[in-house]
Amino acid sequence: MNFWETITGSDLTEEWKAFEARAAALPADYRAAWGEIKGHLVPYSDFTGRNLMPILDGVLGLLEEAAADGQSTREVLGDDIAGFCAAVAGGEGAPSFRDRWREQLNKNVARKLGRLGD
Repeated sequence: MNFWETITGSDLTEEWKAFEARAAALPADYRAAWGEIKGHLVPYSDFTGRNLMPILDGVLGLLEEAAADGQSTREVLGDDIAGFCAAVAGGEGAPSFRDRWREQLNKNVARKLGRLGD
């Protein structure tokens, strides 16, 4: 990845189009699940979304394999797609917005308490 791709995100656009092309080849119920998964993973994204690309690639690969094996989406993902996404993103170490806000709040409180003690 060169500087221009980093700044413009053009590498992400190409990768995203490749994901969508792969997802278009899935059966309808898997495409619907893919749409839900993307929506539930957005809170785990960093500013650019680069941290989600390996996660999305892995999940899409799982959906492709399961569809090829003839499994239902419920067998693969369970009943709780949001929980599945939280487990996948958490397993990869992707912090959510809530985690980032909690960390910032803790830093601010610690800083204020440190000043009060002086």
